[in-house]
Amino acid sequence: MTFDKALAERLHCVTHVFEPPLGRGEGPSFAIKDLIDVAHVATGGGGRVPLDPDPARHAAPVERLLEAGWRAVAKTHTVELAYGGWGTNRAVGAPWNPWASQVHRCPGGSSSGSAVAVAAGLCDLALGTDTGGSVRIPAAACGIVGLKPGRGLVATRGVQDLAPSLDTCGTLARSVALAARGLEIISRADDGVAGRGPFDAEAALARPVAGLRVAALPLSALGEVEPEIARLYADALLRLAQTGVRVETAAPPEPFASYLELNGTLMAAEGWRVRGRHIARNRAVMDPWIVARFEAGQAIDDAALAAAHARRAEDQARFHAWLAGYDALLSPTCPIAAIAIDAVDETQSPMSRLTRAANYLDLPAASLPCGLTDQGLPGGLQIMGQPRDEATVVALAQAFEAVSGWNHRRPELSGFR
Repeated sequence: MTFDKALAERLHCVTHVFEPPLGRGEGPSFAIKDLIDVAHVATGGGGRVPLDPDPARHAAPVERLLEAGWRAVAKTHTVELAYGGWGTNRAVGAPWNPWASQVHRCPGGSSSGSAVAVAAGLCDLALGTDTGGSVRIPAAACGIVGLKPGRGLVATRGVQDLAPSLDTCGTLARSVALAARGLEIISRADDGVAGRGPFDAEAALARPVAGLRVAALPLSALGEVEPEIARLYADALLRLAQTGVRVETAAPPEPFASYLELNGTLMAAEGWRVRGRHIARNRAVMDPWIVARFEAGQAIDDAALAAAHARRAEDQARFHAWLAGYDALLSPTCPIAAIAIDAVDETQSPMSRLTRAANYLDLPAASLPCGLTDQGLPGGLQIMGQPRDEATVVALAQAFEAVSGWNHRRPELSGFR
C-alpha cells in the first residue's frame, strides 16, 4: 500500500508521515495516534505545544508491531490531550469524516485521525487510546472496527496518559480479524508491565458463537437515540441472531447515563493531576473547551477522588455480578451519527453516552459497522464483554461481521481528491 499524502492532507488526519515507513518488515501498515510516542518524533497530543518534543524510545505497542514486521506510515491527529468525543480540535484543526466530502462532519474522538486514516484506506490498522470511548466512537462515526481491551492486557509505556485508571490502548481496522491480530501483537508484556496475556487472536476468531447468550439494551434504557440509529441497531440484533446467538433484551442494574457522569468525574480529577502543569503553562494556545474540562478536576480533592474510586469498585462488583448471566452486552456505539462540526455543542457529550461504561466498569468492548443512515452516515454496534474476556468480544464481532453485509462497504473518496 502506497501512502497517499495528498488525500491525508485533504482529510487533515495525519501529523507526520514516515518517509520511508518505519520498520524493515513487509507486514501490514499502521498509523499511530499522536498521543503515543515514536522515538525522536514529537508527541504533539493534539496541541500546539507537544507533550514530549523528543521521546527517547518508541511506546511499547509501537515496538511490538515493528518487531512483528509491520510498517509505521504516519502519526495521526487526536482531540487535544484526548479529552473529547466529537473529534473537534480548535488548536490544530479537526480531521474530516471521510463519509462526507461536502460537509465537514465530526470524525469522532478522541482517536479521530486514526479512524479517518483507516476508513480512507491510508493504512491497514491504527493505534488509538480509549478512556471513555476514544477508539470506539471514531470507529463508529467512520464506519470501521474499533477494539478496546480491558485494562492490563496492553502495556502502555510511552502512551501518554489522560486518566490512568481508565486509559487503554486499542486497535482500529477495516476488519475484525486485523484489529484482533493487531491486539494480539501489542498485548505482549513490556518491562514487566501488562498483567495478563498475550491475547490469542486466532483462537478467538475461530470460536463458535452459536448458543452464546447476550443481553441487548432496550431503547428505553438508552436515553435519546436518533431514529435511524435505532433502526440500524434493531437490524443488527436480528442479524446477530442469525448466527445462533441468543439475543435477549435486558437492562443493567444502573442506567448507562449514570456511568457517563461517574466516568467523567474520574477523567476530570485524574486528568487535572496528570496535565494540570501543562495546561497552566499553555492554556493561552489551547482549546478553551479542553481547558475547562481539565480545570473541572481542580474542584475534586483527594478525598472526593478516593470516594469516587470506592464507588467505582462497588459499581463494578454489582455490574459484573449482573453480567455474569450473559456472555456479552449489546448497544449502539453512539446514539447519533456524525453531525456537522459547526453544529457541535461542546457542553454535551452524546457520542460517549453509551461507551464510557466500558471504561468505568473495566470491560473489553468493540464497535462494529452496522449500516448507513438515510443520510449515508455510518452507525455502530457496540459489543461489551465480561471482565478480561476479549476473546468472546472478538468471536461475536467476527460472527456479526460475517452476516452484517458491511464487509466491503467503503466511503466514496472522489470528493476529497
